[in-house]
Amino acid sequence: MKKQLLEALEWRYAAKRMKGKALPEDVLKRILEAIRLSPSSMGFAPYTILVVRDKSTRERILPHAFNQPQVVESGCLLVFATWTSFKEDQVEQYMQQISETRNVERTSLNGFAANILKKIKESSPEELREWAEKQAYIALGFGLTAAAVERIDATPMEGFIPKGVNDVLELEKKNLHATCLLALGYRDDQNDFLSSAKKVRRPHTELFIEI
Repeated sequence: MKKQLLEALEWRYAAKRMKGKALPEDVLKRILEAIRLSPSSMGFAPYTILVVRDKSTRERILPHAFNQPQVVESGCLLVFATWTSFKEDQVEQYMQQISETRNVERTSLNGFAANILKKIKESSPEELREWAEKQAYIALGFGLTAAAVERIDATPMEGFIPKGVNDVLELEKKNLHATCLLALGYRDDQNDFLSSAKKVRRPHTELFIEI
C-alpha cells in the first residue's frame, strides 16, 4: 500500500461544517467512477446513487436530516438508494452487459443468471433489503476513500429520516429507498471544531487478532 493512501486516510474526517464550494467536475467524476468500480455481491449492485447538486433540493432534504449543515454546505450530496423490488429483467440486463463487455455468448451466462434469480426468489423482502444495503455501504466506503485521495471532504450520514428523503426525491416511484448519504465538499476550518482534532481509532493490538 502506498504511503499516500494512508496519509489521505489520516487526513480525512467526517467534516461537520463545509464551505458550500462546488467540486471541480473532473474531481467529482473520479470519485463517482471509484464508486462505480466498487465490488458488490455477484457484481449486481442493487442500488442507485443520486447526485444532488441542486441547492433548493438539498434545502428540502435538510429538515429530514435533522438540519445537519453539511447537507446544504457541501458541494453536492450523494444519496445511496437501494432497490426495493427485484425483477428478472434487471438480471437479464446485467447478463446482456456482461455478454457485450466480455464478448461472450449470452447462453454461457445462464448458470450465473440462475444463481442470482435463485437468490432473489428464495430471499424474503427483509433479506433482500439487508443484502442491498450491505452492497450500498461497500460503495459508500469506496466513495469515502476516493474522496480522501482527492483531498475532498466526505461526510457519511445515517442520521436522517428515510421516508422524508424518499418523498423529496420521489424515490418510491422509482422503487428506491434512501439508505445512506454522503456529503462531498470542503471543510470549514473556522467553524468546525473537529477540523484540527487528532484522529481516534482503536489500536492495532485491540482491533486485529492474528491466528
